[in-house]
Amino acid sequence: MISTLMENWLLRLLSIVFAVVLWFFVTGEQRLERSYLVPLELGNVPEGLMVANEVPSRIDVRISGPRTLLINIDQGELGIPVDLDGAKPGVVTFRRLEEQIDIPRGLKVTRVSPALVEVRLDRQRTRKVAVRAEVTGVPAEGYRVAAVAVAPALAQVEGAESELKNLKEVLTEPIAVEGLAESFVMTVPLIYQGDYSRLVEPSAVELEVKIEPIPASEKVKNRRSSK
Repeated sequence: MISTLMENWLLRLLSIVFAVVLWFFVTGEQRLERSYLVPLELGNVPEGLMVANEVPSRIDVRISGPRTLLINIDQGELGIPVDLDGAKPGVVTFRRLEEQIDIPRGLKVTRVSPALVEVRLDRQRTRKVAVRAEVTGVPAEGYRVAAVAVAPALAQVEGAESELKNLKEVLTEPIAVEGLAESFVMTVPLIYQGDYSRLVEPSAVELEVKIEPIPASEKVKNRRSSK
């Protein structure tokens, strides 16, 4: 019984001595400060909303502490979670980002840049807008572009409500008619690059350009008006 108590006491004493030695080792060790680029992780974006501003993907974080602790940090495991659950349309500001960083005891976050992050949430909408053919150049002498038609005539775009409300049309890829004397039909890609919206469909339209001779009466009229 006594020997068992003595063994337990010795084990406890050794544990205390080890802890004291370790504490002196850590506190007496050289302290360093290192910089880490820590991913900003946006989560739980409410249904029907979307992020509609430039949010930094990484935050510059400086961490100080004993050298042995710093060199053992796995940067791949560092992250700053930002929970958007329950957020409403508008700007949400997140401060004190250092409190979201999980680091070992004995280390301290000394600086976070930027110090705060603003997330603008906007309602996600879908809208149909007109497709306009982008025709460039001048047909052959004595000819003109009589008509331009696209099918389908509407394109569907989805994205931030604030961006879509000012969107009136989507353009086709530029098509040159320079020097042409005949009508033609071709498939042309649509070009659209929104900041916070994207083209859903169609990706291309059928473009018909009708080129015809300028009527003689109009040629005479043009000559008279130019005198």
